[in-house]
Amino acid sequence: MKHTHILIIRFSALGDVAMTVPIVWALAQQYPDVRITVLSRPVSRTLFEDLAPNVNFMEADLKGEYHGVKGLNALFRRLVAKRFTHIADLHSVLRSEYLRMRFNLGLYRVEHINKHRHQRRQLVAPQPRKVLQQLPTSFQNYLDVFSRLGFPIDTSRYCFRSIFEPIGPIGPISPIGPIRPIGPTPPSRGNLNLLPKAIGPKRSWEQWIGIAPFAAHKGKVYPQEKMEQVIERLTQQYPKARLFLFGRGKDEDLTFPHWAERWPQCTIVSWHTETLYQELILMSHLDVMLSMDSANQHLASLTATPVVSIWGATHPYAGFMGWRQDPQNAIQLSDLSCRPCSIYGQKPCQRGDYACLHGIAPEMILERMNQILTKNQQEV
Repeated sequence: MKHTHILIIRFSALGDVAMTVPIVWALAQQYPDVRITVLSRPVSRTLFEDLAPNVNFMEADLKGEYHGVKGLNALFRRLVAKRFTHIADLHSVLRSEYLRMRFNLGLYRVEHINKHRHQRRQLVAPQPRKVLQQLPTSFQNYLDVFSRLGFPIDTSRYCFRSIFEPIGPIGPISPIGPIRPIGPTPPSRGNLNLLPKAIGPKRSWEQWIGIAPFAAHKGKVYPQEKMEQVIERLTQQYPKARLFLFGRGKDEDLTFPHWAERWPQCTIVSWHTETLYQELILMSHLDVMLSMDSANQHLASLTATPVVSIWGATHPYAGFMGWRQDPQNAIQLSDLSCRPCSIYGQKPCQRGDYACLHGIAPEMILERMNQILTKNQQEV
């Protein structure tokens, strides 16, 4: 067991990689003598650097150094030198499949994720062929890979709560390692002193609300005019609240300055933070995060922050809800027979009007956010 070394491959976008964190953490805790290396894009390093003593991160620049077949061959040679014994492909796309094929030719235990593609096609099929049922979550798919690889994980004993939880044994010691309590004790939060003075500290009478209003695809973005109604109402109902606008991109650069000028309670996070780690610290102190079906939903979930998520063309049934998030906080229209029409939200609207998003009233979102904020106030 001392020489066991697992390679975990996941190259995809940041939100997808973030969903592996709770399972990799549980794997590391349950098998502390196993070395684990996560192979991913450089942007994901922050999520794994301090996750557990036996977890390492290895970055792969697939657009530069390791581009194309020649680059993948160079990457494979580098990986072979690490003396891995087990390979877990949690991505299963052309690049990872090529590496997997190379490893299969050697003396390695190799397993890959089952994406349940047939069930996904049924989920997004038009009526009457649509089968609207819950698919296995990404977390369950990852657990299945490690189980087939010979490392079943008991998430009832090793249940990830926050990326800021202290590392090491907490609670009683069992024959298989430390048991971490998942009871009512609040999760740990990041150190606000590591953030610029413009952000902290958080005062006892303030509500901190995160808003991440954009996503990679139009089918997942709540209409801007309706989001502005949500912000307007929040500033009226919670005059002492601070609203933090999350996201980096062209849409954010065009929109956020206007919102910050119109509502002084808004703070543009990218103007004050330099690293993903700083954003995670801030997320850990939010009372609630409002997010699309996008990366910020999953990043906030890693800090044990409740997320009110908006779902348009996509659907939680596809298995991409945030870690330990309450399904009741998923805002969606259940009476549209065309939903979902896309697993990832990239397909054009079949109706042409994006009714799945325009039909969501701001009041639906505000109701859920108010319930969370009220509960937080009662617990203080």
